[in-house]
Amino acid sequence: MASNSCTFSRLTILWIICLPLTSSIDFNYPAVFNFGDSNSDTGNLVAGIGAKLNPPYGQNYFQKPSGRFCDGRLIIDFLMYAMDLPFLNAYLKAKGAPIFRKGCNFAAAGSTILPATASSVSPFSFGIQVAQFVRFKAEVHELQSKSRRSDKYIPAQDYFRKALYIFDIGQNDLAGGFHSKTLDQILASIPIILSQFEYGIEILYDQGARNFWIHNTGPLGCLPENIVKFGTDPSKLDGLGCVSSHNQASKNFNLQLHALCKKLQGQYQDANVTYVDIFTIKSNLIANYSRYGFEQPLMACCGYGGPPAPLNYDSRIACGQTKVLNESSVTAKGCNDSTKYVNWDGIHYTEAVNLYVASEILTGKYSDPLF
Repeated sequence: MASNSCTFSRLTILWIICLPLTSSIDFNYPAVFNFGDSNSDTGNLVAGIGAKLNPPYGQNYFQKPSGRFCDGRLIIDFLMYAMDLPFLNAYLKAKGAPIFRKGCNFAAAGSTILPATASSVSPFSFGIQVAQFVRFKAEVHELQSKSRRSDKYIPAQDYFRKALYIFDIGQNDLAGGFHSKTLDQILASIPIILSQFEYGIEILYDQGARNFWIHNTGPLGCLPENIVKFGTDPSKLDGLGCVSSHNQASKNFNLQLHALCKKLQGQYQDANVTYVDIFTIKSNLIANYSRYGFEQPLMACCGYGGPPAPLNYDSRIACGQTKVLNESSVTAKGCNDSTKYVNWDGIHYTEAVNLYVASEILTGKYSDPLF
């Protein structure tokens, strides 16, 4: 595990480098409402189903597990910082009287756009998250109609229209599909998935949302979890060592999501709909990792099996867990310096990568329309 001073200094240097990229952007959003999966979950799954994250989760910045599936902060955390807003509290995290004045996070790890099934990791699908928002807004209105005593904890009514609505969801619909479907079947399901997403956007628009920031999905084929399970045959890997079929599904999903965003831009003339190309940002980083100070583009920082195993990932034992495997007690431990790794636990990215991605988002050049 890296020392706190070493990790802090490396991330500080990264942030200093990235800071000029945000200086020309003027964000005037009074609040943010976020919807998604583990890429932006700040504690909903842990609070909602009693899931447990063990150290070394949260070892950077928080110094302990924070409900985030990361060694530290997420992309959403850095975006909030750039907008001079506090971290988003999870909707389901009631402990400690959370303040929702500047927004609320409905994202939950494992969530899908399609309705959850009995085998789903998370019951909080996109439709449920949207329903939670509708209930949240109604409760805020009810509280404000009775008293002003809660004003410092909840958004003002006009915040709902002026707020930024961020979406980062869809990868679990695709990745989960590969366990039971062919690539062709997954590609055929994408229009159905996106129709559910469009319906959720329509509900939020009817609720007054006007500023939509929609992230596409990253290169799923480059996650160690998928490489270990689906990439044992070298012919199924691309030049970066990623699973070709998974990345093909990601690209197809993103093309159709981009088309949907263009449709929404035309349909909602009084709204701002921005499509953000996360896939290109992450793919460029993995392809050119050494240029940005990383040493391991695919190997998990926290895991079990390697080296010598090339990816340090074993699906039988999650990061931070201790289990008996092959009659021996083993622990999935963190690496010495997570800032040198692109991947954190085989499924999620490190804080250092999240900082890099956030800085690239804030250049505006990966967005449509550009900003």
